[in-house]
Amino acid sequence: MPSEAAARGRRAPWWLAALAWGGVLFLHLPILVVALYAFSTEESAFSFPPPGLTLRWFAQAAARDDVVQAILLSARLALVATAGALLLGTLAALALARRTFPGKDAITLIFILPIALPGIITGIALLSAFRLGGLEPGFWTIAVGHATFCVVVVYNNVVARLRRLPHSLVEASMDLGADAFQTFRRVVLPQLATSLLAGGILAFGLSFDEIIVTTFTAGHEQTLPIWLMGQLSRPRDVPVTNVVALVVMLVTALPIVAAWWLTRGTEDVAGSGK
Repeated sequence: MPSEAAARGRRAPWWLAALAWGGVLFLHLPILVVALYAFSTEESAFSFPPPGLTLRWFAQAAARDDVVQAILLSARLALVATAGALLLGTLAALALARRTFPGKDAITLIFILPIALPGIITGIALLSAFRLGGLEPGFWTIAVGHATFCVVVVYNNVVARLRRLPHSLVEASMDLGADAFQTFRRVVLPQLATSLLAGGILAFGLSFDEIIVTTFTAGHEQTLPIWLMGQLSRPRDVPVTNVVALVVMLVTALPIVAAWWLTRGTEDVAGSGK
């Protein structure tokens, strides 16, 4: 049991803690302001503190067809992009995690490059590719664009788990007579479950609020982030815009918190110490 002196020695000084809390406040203050004014009774020219609080903007936002359609479109796109990312990211991780072959490092670098490149570069590249292929921008071009960077999220989660998974489990399964598919379904896949869940939830959140790549690949489709951008030129709709922005924050933040909660303690799974 650590002594009191040792505990005091590990405690950060007050000024370092103050800097940390100052950084947290700096990052999240704009979000708190948007959340506060989503409940304000003022229709324009917002003042601080708000003169009153109301829920009527939520009712107005829910009654607008353009808001509902944008939310549903973004949700469908996020689901399709997440499904594609889970499939492709898992297959890529299984292929690259433990095998060695010439050019593996180059393939790995190219595979994770879409999430490192600026979104505008990815968007221009995708738009050029779609035009060369004679594809009109629409739902599926957006989904493919989102999947390009969501695949990397799933890949990183799965490949990290595979590296911690002891190969002796696979060897034991094969020695007991299971074929490759049975070993994958009964041994490998259960070990990957939490990493797949976390990667899928994070991919959904990233796709739901993606705007840069979407701008190049959307055509006439209006996702929720594009709808929000269009609202910036309409000051009278600011209260409704704040409500929708708050919904977007919750939709993207809650899955990430859920992924953290569902995967907490996974360091104790078999092979985590490897």
